[in-house]
Amino acid sequence: MEIWIEKYRPVKLSDIYGQDEVVSRLESFVKEKQLPHLIFAGPAGVGKTSAAIALTRELLGENWRDSFLELNASDERGIDIIRENVKEFARIKPFNDLGLRIIFLDEADQLTSDAQAALRRTMERFSATTRFIFSCNYSTQIIPPIQSRAVVMRFHQLSDDDLKSYLKFVISKENMTLDEDALDAICEVSSGDARKATSILQTLKYSGEKSPKAIFEMSGNLEPADFEKIVKLAMEGLFDEAVDLIEKLTVDRGYSAIDLIKGMHSFIRRQRIGQKQKLAIIEALAEAEFRLVEGGSDRVQLDALMAKLSWIGQELN
Repeated sequence: MEIWIEKYRPVKLSDIYGQDEVVSRLESFVKEKQLPHLIFAGPAGVGKTSAAIALTRELLGENWRDSFLELNASDERGIDIIRENVKEFARIKPFNDLGLRIIFLDEADQLTSDAQAALRRTMERFSATTRFIFSCNYSTQIIPPIQSRAVVMRFHQLSDDDLKSYLKFVISKENMTLDEDALDAICEVSSGDARKATSILQTLKYSGEKSPKAIFEMSGNLEPADFEKIVKLAMEGLFDEAVDLIEKLTVDRGYSAIDLIKGMHSFIRRQRIGQKQKLAIIEALAEAEFRLVEGGSDRVQLDALMAKLSWIGQELN
């Protein structure tokens, strides 16, 4: 069985969804047959790896694989990845019309500062024949000497419209049928990640399940209705009922406090409620998340959050 993530990976830059500005800039490099070092910054599943491969294919031609090296920095952190893999590949003479080799370093922000410094020296040594593309979540995690030698391309999270357009393309190719509610559910649990959305879609194809409920369950997410019920109970002053529901979700169903807080945040952002209430709720959620990250008790912080929401519901109604 072919993995759809690879089956539907964009072949050309123009096949990439939702990154029009980045694609336009990369296409200009292809047109001019010039390529600087690049930093691709953005969240997972938005096309960074696909863009690097498509760019290389269009720039170097049919034998592009011979001049392209893809490495994942999170697999083997530190100086070894520089010494053994990158330097060895960069030393080999490129055999293409542009005389270039391209090294794509995924999750480059996971490299130590020492490893990045070594990489910067390698960039300078082989600058005549080698171009680096660094993929990361945040460009600020790349050391300044590398940033100053590269052009930063910022990939943004895919909008629901862009993600739906892509999903409908895959659905048509696979002769599937999926209603709008199911597409909305996939977009909700994917959070703009096309890779995750594709995996969910393939699972649906072979499981036979197509309901929004099944989509939330198979992705390990609660349905929006669950978060709506929690918030509604708390804000109506039904503190004990809200706490009991949270206990069922955390103890019986295994969801973490962070899962619940992020879910409530996503739910609240989409609600048309009074501005004062919305701001107060988001502030309460942010405070609870911060205290949890700092080591606070899940149970205590969730109880405190429900108490705060109850107060907001009564005082700011």
